[in-house]
Amino acid sequence: MFLLLCFVLLIQFFTYWIFEPLASFLEYVLEIRLFPIIALIGFILLFSAKNIE
Repeated sequence: MFLLLCFVLLIQFFTYWIFEPLASFLEYVLEIRLFPIIALIGFILLFSAKNIE
């Protein structure tokens, strides 16, 4: 059981070590840099819908 716990902790550590910089970068880019572009696209789609009469 102790061996299994150590194995799982190693997997979690290496997964965090490999993917944390990528996740942090994507969070920064999508949250701050692309927010005006995403908001602009959202407003364009919101106000360009044709009215059904």
